[in-house]
Amino acid sequence: MGLFRIEKECIDRGYRIMNIKTLSRSAIYHFFMILLSFIMVYPLLWMAFSSFKESSLVFENIVSLFPEKWTNAGFVNGWKGFGGISFSVFFSNSFFYAIVSTMGAVISSSLVAYGFARIDFKWKKFWFACMMISIMLPYQVLMIPQYVIFQKLRWINTYSPLIIPQFFGMPFFIFMLIQFIKGIPLEMDEAAIIDGCNKYVIFPRIILPLLTPALVTVVIFSFYWRWNDFLGPLIYLNRPSLYPVSVALKLFSDPNAMTDWSSMFAMATLSLIPVFLIFFIFQRNIVEGISTSGLKG
Repeated sequence: MGLFRIEKECIDRGYRIMNIKTLSRSAIYHFFMILLSFIMVYPLLWMAFSSFKESSLVFENIVSLFPEKWTNAGFVNGWKGFGGISFSVFFSNSFFYAIVSTMGAVISSSLVAYGFARIDFKWKKFWFACMMISIMLPYQVLMIPQYVIFQKLRWINTYSPLIIPQFFGMPFFIFMLIQFIKGIPLEMDEAAIIDGCNKYVIFPRIILPLLTPALVTVVIFSFYWRWNDFLGPLIYLNRPSLYPVSVALKLFSDPNAMTDWSSMFAMATLSLIPVFLIFFIFQRNIVEGISTSGLKG
């Protein structure tokens, strides 16, 4: 009995030591993760709190987050906008550009991906290679040729050069959806064909409902990219009434006068709200859409 008691005490002591080591490692890990997260989020926090400071005091103490005197003048003055155009117009432009472009990217990319994944046609490999090459081309290479083409079409100062190309498929989304569709068993298509469905019916009735996680991911990424797009609207839009928020924010910066930093940071903070809301609502779908390769037979 004495030996069993000693052995039990040794085992219990060993478990306690292991638990202490595990807890200490966990505490150290979470401490560094919280510290790293704070360092990464700090610029956003500083921007958000600076929007409640007076414009002349924003850069007096960069390290300090909280303003000495809280004021909402940045939000009031920033929302008034410029030249009689309030930021409600800029936000409306951003929502219009992001939503319509996202709809075009989702519809066209899903159709093209279905064609590559399920339909055999002439020169299929060649066109797929062309699509993959287009992913590797940087936007700066295409910028001047596209501008010349859109100028000839008289699309400058309209949303056409920003929205219409989205309705012809986005290579990155097409490639991602192809991989998802290839994970869907072919037996489902064959069963649908036996029931009398053709390829035009299989897509909306069979493939499209199963594509929901991937399509949600496409919607989120497309909305993010269009909402944050700065270079495209800057190139094609010259009238301030057409500016989205991303371009309108630069109007606060005037090299010939005093920049209204608090108003700029206030409007930039408001512009992040739709992005954060979409992320927190659909974050599960983002992970599912990227990690899931489709159904397994």
